[in-house]
Amino acid sequence: MASDDAHRVMIYTDGACLGNPGPGGYAALLVFGDKRTEVGGGFRRTTNNRMELTAVIAALRKVKQGVSVTVFSDSKYVVDGMRQGWAKKWRSKGWMRTPTDRAMNSDLWSQLLELSEARDVAYEWVRGHSGHPENEQCDSKSVEWANQSDLPVDEGFVEAGSAR
Repeated sequence: MASDDAHRVMIYTDGACLGNPGPGGYAALLVFGDKRTEVGGGFRRTTNNRMELTAVIAALRKVKQGVSVTVFSDSKYVVDGMRQGWAKKWRSKGWMRTPTDRAMNSDLWSQLLELSEARDVAYEWVRGHSGHPENEQCDSKSVEWANQSDLPVDEGFVEAGSAR
């Protein structure tokens, strides 16, 4: 890490989906010193993985370029995708996981990579539903968002098996 924790923005995120696919919500909490900022939203039909990614994207958009950040997520999909370089590899292969298997959520992975590359971002996995206060707060808020009426359409969501 480029700087100590006192100079880093801590971001806690979670995504929820009622069904999968179904209505979904995302929430993030940004913490810097005594300052706490919440972001969140939802979509009428989406997936849990899309909401997990969207939570991190929404939070990183609130952080200036060059700032040091630690993202805490209970999503192995997000954390491993970034820490193990899966997303960069998929991007380098034209968003293909294998020669015949397209990477899912490339629209969101592309945004996450761009935002992460403009900041000093570390990704940390936290066990979900284990009493971690900020993760629990984000979980609760993301479910609240998923339960909202009149949610917008997730323009990037594609039903499994449909052509894109």
